[in-house]
Amino acid sequence: MKLRTFTPSVDKKTLILLAGLMWCGVGVMLISYAVSWLSVLMVKKQIAFYVIGFSVALPIHVYGFSKIAGKNLERLLPMIEKKCIFSFMTWKSYIVVLFMVSLGITLRHSSLPKQYLSIVYNGIGLALFLSGTKYLKALLL
Repeated sequence: MKLRTFTPSVDKKTLILLAGLMWCGVGVMLISYAVSWLSVLMVKKQIAFYVIGFSVALPIHVYGFSKIAGKNLERLLPMIEKKCIFSFMTWKSYIVVLFMVSLGITLRHSSLPKQYLSIVYNGIGLALFLSGTKYLKALLL
């Protein structure tokens, strides 16, 4: 029997939707960690950490994740035939994700103060969310 008969295949719209939902979902998850860590601080300190975290997000979005999302869309949009459901990312991207998840778990369990870690989580989380909307926008156009 051929292995392809067991491959869950979907069209490009489903792949784009999955990518957008994944990026936005992970972004929301990271921001929710940061929000919970900052909730124990006084409001003035919370605002300062949010402003710093969100100001970090814009360059990460513009110069990093948005470009990656654009390259992924350039790969996905021309697809005509159905592809494996896991091909919404390249294999290289899966390795990067594995590294980032491992780093995130390590940082969360480190002795770093969570309020400072919230800057990184808010920055990367918002950048992922904003870049994820690029996929969702591509579905509407």
